[in-house]
Amino acid sequence: MMNATAEILKNKIENFSPDALEAFAKMMESFEEKNRPAISQFHLDEILYRIQFHNENPSTKLDFYENISELKKYCA
Repeated sequence: MMNATAEILKNKIENFSPDALEAFAKMMESFEEKNRPAISQFHLDEILYRIQFHNENPSTKLDFYENISELKKYCA
């Protein structure tokens, strides 16, 4: 069922005019943006700074040490 639906959508998209295709692509990009974590650039920079500092000074402890692997995944 899902493959059939995807095929129907694919056929419709292939028949879009160039303007409609561009508008559709922008709409799809806006959906992707909403799935990203809502973390401000300031906080991302701070987290990256802390990770870098910790990598250079491994004896230091991070206040978010238990979540560092998750943070690295989001910030990589």
